[in-house]
Amino acid sequence: MPEVDQQQALETELEELAADVVAQAMKAGASDAEAVAQEGDEFSVNVRMGEVETLTESGSRALGLRVFLGKRSASTSTSDLTPGGIRQLVEGAMALARITEEDPFTGLPESDEFGALPQDLHLYFEDVYSLPGPERIEWARRAEAAALAADPRITNSNGAGFDAATGRKVLVNSRGFAGSYRTSYAGISVSPLAVDATGQMQRDAWWSSARRMADLDSPESVGQEAARRTVRRLGARRVPTQQVPLVFAPEVARSLIGAIFEAASGDAIWRGASFLAGKLGESIAASGVTIIDDNAMLLPSGVGGFGTSPFDGEGLPSRRTVVVEDGILQSYLLNTYTARKLGMKSTHNASRGLAGTPGIGCGNLYLLPGTLAPEQILGGVPAGLYVTSLMGFGTNIVTGDYSRGATGLWIDNGQLTRAVEEITIAGNLKEMLRNISAIGNDLEFRGSVASPTIRIDGMTIAGA
Repeated sequence: MPEVDQQQALETELEELAADVVAQAMKAGASDAEAVAQEGDEFSVNVRMGEVETLTESGSRALGLRVFLGKRSASTSTSDLTPGGIRQLVEGAMALARITEEDPFTGLPESDEFGALPQDLHLYFEDVYSLPGPERIEWARRAEAAALAADPRITNSNGAGFDAATGRKVLVNSRGFAGSYRTSYAGISVSPLAVDATGQMQRDAWWSSARRMADLDSPESVGQEAARRTVRRLGARRVPTQQVPLVFAPEVARSLIGAIFEAASGDAIWRGASFLAGKLGESIAASGVTIIDDNAMLLPSGVGGFGTSPFDGEGLPSRRTVVVEDGILQSYLLNTYTARKLGMKSTHNASRGLAGTPGIGCGNLYLLPGTLAPEQILGGVPAGLYVTSLMGFGTNIVTGDYSRGATGLWIDNGQLTRAVEEITIAGNLKEMLRNISAIGNDLEFRGSVASPTIRIDGMTIAGA
């Protein structure tokens, strides 16, 4: 059988399996049922100093079932897809549903809400496995070798890796929805170690990831960038405690945008556990701050983003949601359950794994870029810190309090001068959002959450 025909047969089989499980649950007495089927395979290799340390190749297939008995619900999952395993899955879900408490807000979305985007979102590319196994290992070696060769002060490595994966997800429910899509991924990373004349050691890392091999950076460029970032950290020292402007590099600024997602998530809002609760329609950030969540987005290359899919975890069609527009909070991010709790409508942000009830996930969440080049933002800072990495988890979305360990580069008269480490940066998200004074034009999606360079005034550095 040709490979394409074989793949189509496997896809049909998975969809039929999910539909059959839903039918069995309904026959067993469920008032509604929803099945998720997933299959995937992955390759991962890590090398250190040119030698293979770990190599993994794996494949998986699994099924999850959620059943409803009126306002009672329960879910189960299994990787045993034999008739006996499926029977146990259904029986287990029904038994659990009978003993759970009723919840007036539980249940599938209404039938007229379901749907999927009809166009090809370009989420799957076969070329992620186009390299033979030995060449995948060689890509990791090439990235590490490029880092080691970039500077004589780089004498060691934490390793380099190459990963490739493909997957398929199927969602079927008793209200007539059936949808599926495939995804692919490839990535390369390296983390070199550098030592200065005093014996001080520093490390950093860089990576490239894409849905297709054609969009991956070369191993040499990844290694050279990792080396540049590592060497610039040599000689790092603390700075005195002070309040100065902070400029967040894109790879760390995105964590702030992720914190806004958590604060705007329906789960936190209906519990009253977010500083954004009750703030719809109010100014929460500086003018010019616009944050968008788009799970239907195509990147400039025409490829679907890492947060793109044709439908969400409940079978509602993907769409674009403006969360913050010009500093005004316009929308929370909701699934069906949290929308019902709040008397609102889902924003099609349901996130569904195999087991459990749907959560809330972002699509492609990003801060809309500004017009300033990063060099222009740095040039406007007489003294401050360019933040290049963050440590720890010090964000409280209830109060907005923010405190993270940080490293970076000191800014003197608009120029990056020396490395800084062993400091803590602190503020409050409510003030930090209002004190965003510059937004860069360098937005790049290296994951599902992205931000350009941003400057925030009024934060405190706790140092020497």
